[in-house]
Amino acid sequence: MIKKFTLILLVTLGGCSMMQDYQRPAAPVPATWPDTAAAKPGEVRAMPDWQVYFPDPRLQALIATALENNRDLRIATARIAEARAQYGIQQADRLPNVNLDASRNASLSPASTSFTGKPFQAQRYDVKVSLVSFELDFWGRVSSLNAAAKASYFSTEAAQRSFRLSLIADVANAYLTVLELSERVQLATDTAQGRAEMRELLVRRRDVGVSSELDALLSEGEYQAALADKANLQRQRAAAENLLTLLVGEMPAKLPEGRSLVQQGITPDLIAGLPGEVLLQRPDVLAAEQRLIAANANIGAARAAFLPRISLTGSLGTASRQLSGLFGAGSDAWSFQPALTLPLFDAGRNSANLDVAEARKVVAVAEYEKTLQQAFREVADLLSARDSLANQLAAQRANARAQQQRQVLVEARYQAGIANHLELLDAQRDAYAAEQGELQIRRAQLAAATQLYKALAGEMVEKSN
Repeated sequence: MIKKFTLILLVTLGGCSMMQDYQRPAAPVPATWPDTAAAKPGEVRAMPDWQVYFPDPRLQALIATALENNRDLRIATARIAEARAQYGIQQADRLPNVNLDASRNASLSPASTSFTGKPFQAQRYDVKVSLVSFELDFWGRVSSLNAAAKASYFSTEAAQRSFRLSLIADVANAYLTVLELSERVQLATDTAQGRAEMRELLVRRRDVGVSSELDALLSEGEYQAALADKANLQRQRAAAENLLTLLVGEMPAKLPEGRSLVQQGITPDLIAGLPGEVLLQRPDVLAAEQRLIAANANIGAARAAFLPRISLTGSLGTASRQLSGLFGAGSDAWSFQPALTLPLFDAGRNSANLDVAEARKVVAVAEYEKTLQQAFREVADLLSARDSLANQLAAQRANARAQQQRQVLVEARYQAGIANHLELLDAQRDAYAAEQGELQIRRAQLAAATQLYKALAGEMVEKSN
């Protein structure tokens, strides 16, 4: 019997496969980055892990909490466990399932059904090791299904890593948005306070006949506009804080001191290499490729369904009418039941299953190529935005300084009676808008750097944790 099992295993291992060899499609993206997104000499290096990339202690604490508590990440992690278990189930079909069975069978036949005309009672005791319908994978059907399950598991794992990167970037973006809006609220508060003082001064000047009613009304309007802007910014900040709380999952009771926008120190580095080499390491691209590998394997299983299927069922043990004689001499019992199944007519079911598998592979190829193209566009856009936003921020910072100096000069001229109130209001309004714009652009620059981390970090993040 041992020789027979050995022969079965050798035949199984020597079987052929109907699954085509997988070939990765050519990357449908340019061979080089656009000129606006090219790496500068001396700055090309690998991305660090998120603890180094985001140096703000408060942001680090929030990201760590989100990685532990975020419900969507828990779901993604549980799906990895599910896919791993499904792969284990499918992999088990490649090996024989052997059971140990012990049973007692007893029966009583009435006299009317007995050849002797008397009631007939029989009983039997069995102990055996049985092989449960093991399929010889001669055409590679089971191995193809196993390969598909393995690829699906890897795809789920890569998708979880992709979501993890997205969560890190989303938490950072939400935190930066809260910082921006907090600083803008503070700027609006200071501006409203200054305009309130000017309004009181003009009201007193109007009462003594030094200023006109028009100046007082203009001052009142500017003050109310500052209050409205402050209320709007506070509403936006509350929404940003709610989003941050949702992403984190459970806000820590104590958080370390954070940094202002200008102190964040988030600097985007670049990964060396051509676009294809860089993008193929992105988790979303890896997930799409694994789905393509699974689709290719399913075609092999669908093709093997047209061919004969050989399955083996057997048992080896001992049997006796009496329990005491179960292991006595002459009680050996065995059975061997090979079966060959050849599909003759299935109303086109196998052909339809093959068509479905081939169509799904076409879809998987297109989705893989689309994922690569979207990844190329995302990285190219962010690399271009990095330099553009740096130039825009420098110009906006210079504009804010110029408007602040202008406001100081106009205020001095107004106090000296050289400038009128309209000039003063224009200078204050322009200075306020320039400072608000600087905060917005600075946050946009940091957000682009955060998205670059998500777009380029790839495996680096996972290896560091």
